[in-house]
This record gives sequence, structure tokens and C-alpha cells, in this order.
Amino acid sequence: MLDLAQLNLAQLNLVPLSQLELRQLCYFLTIVANGNNFSRAAEQLHIEQAPLSQRIRALEKRLNVELFDRRHRPVQLTPAGDVFRHHLQSSLAQLQQAIEQAQRTARGELGVLRLGMASSVANSILPDILRQFRDRYPFVTLELHELTAQQQIQALHDRQLDIALEAFPPLADSDTNWKQQVIAQESLVLALPIDHPLATQAQIPLRAIAQEPIILPSLSAFPFYHAFITACIDAGFQPQVVQTTTATWLLTILGMVVAGMGIAVLPSNVLTVQRQGILYREIADLTLTREISALWNADHGSIVLDNFLAILLQ
Repeated sequence: MLDLAQLNLAQLNLVPLSQLELRQLCYFLTIVANGNNFSRAAEQLHIEQAPLSQRIRALEKRLNVELFDRRHRPVQLTPAGDVFRHHLQSSLAQLQQAIEQAQRTARGELGVLRLGMASSVANSILPDILRQFRDRYPFVTLELHELTAQQQIQALHDRQLDIALEAFPPLADSDTNWKQQVIAQESLVLALPIDHPLATQAQIPLRAIAQEPIILPSLSAFPFYHAFITACIDAGFQPQVVQTTTATWLLTILGMVVAGMGIAVLPSNVLTVQRQGILYREIADLTLTREISALWNADHGSIVLDNFLAILLQ
């Protein structure tokens, strides 16, 4: 059995690639491409025929193989030369592909973008952004992760996400590890059962829901809703929150409304969701808006992310 630890490459008569000149290999293929005609190949390469022949002789000596049968006119490839041509063309094609792939990766045309978001973002601004990015960078793999705000921040910290989109609280001035940019604003609306008494009004005053059972997403998962409770208190009442849910899909919360468990306060992007048994109404005197922002690591070093940010923040 062959002992790889004691293998002597010189005994196998192998030629180290470092001893082969790429120019010699290209000269060889140019001759082959010109019908094994050294004269035409020399003209194409803008060199004299004699130096070209010397280069090929040096290559044959280095390989210890005759590549051309010079006994005949026109010169022909030997069987060994033909095998060498076949594998050399394949290898150079792979080298060219490696160069092109490396260049495209350096431009951010290849790679992976790991994006975190909540369903409300996926239901509003995200589709248009992804469409633009996909049109411009069709070969970048998009990994979408639906997570709560806290989960997204943790995933960014652990370098499991490249960027996150959610209603994040503003960063502290001292926090230089992150970059944040507001990318959209949206108001809040009420989702009511179709037969609810308030459904007859086009706009519902905030105080009109003072005695209504209210369904809210989990305050720990969606801290923005603390601001809604504060707005209710400022309006003179404590909201009757009967249910908080960790559900991140709007359809789950809407199902709870249809079931008669209460009315829901949701971002206005829910208006794009048609659900049987549900009506949406604006809140007449609520000026509270929900700011959607992008959050990413300041030292990310990703060209793919830079390209995504160029589209997102344009």
C-alpha cells in the first residue's frame, strides 16, 4: 500500500505547478487553436516563430512529454499532447471561472444576505425592497428570518443576521457598535369584528375604546406598544388589555378578533390583509406613529450588505 507520509513526489516524476509558466501553456493552446500551425500562432502572438518553438520545447522538456509530432507536415498533436490539451483547456476554464466568481463576490453580486424582520415589515415595505434588490443582484441568496425585535437584536449581536428591520427604539449616543436608520413610518389602526357597534364610524376616537377589551402583541416582544398604552393614559384612561400574544403573524391576531376576544390595535400595514369578518378603522385623535428602522453592525465588512443598504436607504 502506498504510504503517503513517505511519498517522494520526485520519484513520481510530477512537475510542480510553480515550475510551469502560464505563458507557455497559453502559447501551446494558441498553436492548437491555429490548427497546430506554429507560424500562424506566432503571428497571432506577435512574436517570432523561433522563440515560440523554443518555448514549446522548454515546456515539453519540463513535462518530459512530446506534445507535437514534428515528423509530419502539418505538425500534429501526439496522443499525450491531445490529452494535455483537453485537461489544460478545462483547467484554464475553471481558473477563469474562479477569477470571475471572485470578482463578482468582491462586487457583492454573489453571496448571502441574512435579513431579520417581523411579519408587519414583511407585509408592508419589504416586498418592494426585495424586488429591487433581486432585480439588481439576482444571484445573491436571501435568507429571511421572522423574529421579534429582541430576537433580531440578539441575532445581530451573535453575527447570525446581517441586518434587521423592525420598530427598534433609538440607539443611545454612546452605542457605536450599531448603525440605525429610520426607513418608514406608519400609524396604528383598529381591527374590529364586522358587527362591532363602533364599526359604523369611519374614524374612532381613542377614548371610545376605553371600555373595550383590547388585544395587543406581547409588550416584551413588541416594546413599541408601551407608547400606545402611554397615549391611552394621557387621554384619560387605562386600556383594558385582555390578551397579549407572542404571535408575530397578523393573521393570528386577526383570528382572535374574529373569535370575539376583543379588538386589536395594529400597524396600518394590516390594511393590505383582507380577512373575512374584520373591519379596519382609523383612530381619530391618535398621533402616535410607529417608526420602522434598519439596524446593522457598524463593522459588518459585507459588500452584499452595502449593496442592500444602497437600495434600502435611497
